[in-house]
Amino acid sequence: MLELRHFRYFVAVAEELHFGRAARRLHISQPPLSQQIQAMEAHLGATLFHRSRRRVELTEAGALLLGEARKALAQAELAEATVRRASKGEVGSLQIGFTGSSPFNEVMPRLVGRFRRAWPDVQLSLREMSTAAQLDALAEGTLDIGFARPGTEVNLPEVELRLVQREPLLAAFNTDHPLAARDRVAMADLAGQPFILHPRQIGTGLYDRVMGLAAAAGFTPQVVIEAHQMSGIVSLAAIGLGVSVVPEAMRRVTIDGLELRPLVDAMAHIDLFVAHRRHRLPPPAANFLALL
Repeated sequence: MLELRHFRYFVAVAEELHFGRAARRLHISQPPLSQQIQAMEAHLGATLFHRSRRRVELTEAGALLLGEARKALAQAELAEATVRRASKGEVGSLQIGFTGSSPFNEVMPRLVGRFRRAWPDVQLSLREMSTAAQLDALAEGTLDIGFARPGTEVNLPEVELRLVQREPLLAAFNTDHPLAARDRVAMADLAGQPFILHPRQIGTGLYDRVMGLAAAAGFTPQVVIEAHQMSGIVSLAAIGLGVSVVPEAMRRVTIDGLELRPLVDAMAHIDLFVAHRRHRLPPPAANFLALL
């Protein structure tokens, strides 16, 4: 079977049309080069060069082989370069999950934008996912990076969390709500109001934090509507179907009728984490984490 070195030898002779110059170009002596070309011809059952004392010429078979040999060498070089780039995280793919409010804060867009500019040939796939779904996908190896808000301690040895932002919480309600006249509100001011929240089972830290703030204020929220998407929560609050508590990032969302006010309570904040696998990180994921 022919090897890439045979093609390199053949192309050198075909381009130089001189065994001595081709040997010098290849940094080998002339006799082994001649032997390799003869071995190629014997293997192929075809004469590749017309040889005389004065000149070397390609045969018709040799001319046909030259184009194919160049393609083979170019493909091999491309494969080598691709593997080297992949090992450095310069090509490949990166799967990123995020909670509904993450794209509206300053951290995620900045990191994704910097990564895209630094490694433009890496294919990015971004999926809105609940925190619970992100953690499961990370543990299974189907997700590389997650922007998550876990409410309790994560008991997944294969997943690591990095705190990247502590974000204030805001009360959300309709423009006609009595609290809209205030610059700031306390959690206690929301007692007795119908609440719009994420379902607890999707595992968002926001639900746990809201319940904790309400308990500290002496009441249990009456959840009248559960919405899986943050955009749905603020949209429903904007039309007056209830109140909610949302991350400060939602200030960047413009919805008619929506009012947002800072909560003055001491623990009125929510943490955003970047989650990733502890081991077997693909190179693009390692590059992404380096930006942190």
